[in-house]
Amino acid sequence: MANLLPYFKKGVIEAGCDEAGRGCLAGPVYAAAVILPVDFNHSVLNDSKQLSEKKRYQVREYILENAIEWAVGVCSAQEVDQHNVLNASIISMQKALSQLKVGFEHIIIDGNKFKPYGTIPYETIVKGDGKYFSIAAASVLAKTYRDDYMLELHEKYPEYNWKRNKGYPTKIHRAAIKEFGISPFHRKTFRLLDKQLKLEF
Repeated sequence: MANLLPYFKKGVIEAGCDEAGRGCLAGPVYAAAVILPVDFNHSVLNDSKQLSEKKRYQVREYILENAIEWAVGVCSAQEVDQHNVLNASIISMQKALSQLKVGFEHIIIDGNKFKPYGTIPYETIVKGDGKYFSIAAASVLAKTYRDDYMLELHEKYPEYNWKRNKGYPTKIHRAAIKEFGISPFHRKTFRLLDKQLKLEF
């Protein structure tokens, strides 16, 4: 059981941010921003990668019911190719922050890279999704909402098996790219094949 902290900076309204999908070959990057009550607590909530799929969706319901506010931001595969995946991750987090109606005064972000969001102070925290409730909550929302979207895409492109790999670089996914070529949702700037055989775009 994780022993997460309620906030980084005491006495201010704090938004936690995290993203999902940076390492994928296909699909968008999703990010979430979450503002939680100071007394928020959950015995299971942790970095989404540490939770089973079933647990993630159970925890998501609790977050949605108990968060002061939350929002999701998205950067498409085309935006990932245009801006690079790190910048797309930051852009998607800032898109999520821009949708929050509650006036937050501080931002905490999972990882070690961010860009100023207006004049609001922020702190980057390596492995923050395993340290702070709001970042862990953002991790769960970003991951589950991205998974939902990849399941929708799977219905249109079942050959890539996105219902299982969610766009990540599995052997089956790469074999499908080799056999069928790329979809409109693949990231052209990523190494899509193990030996990077020539792909026709």
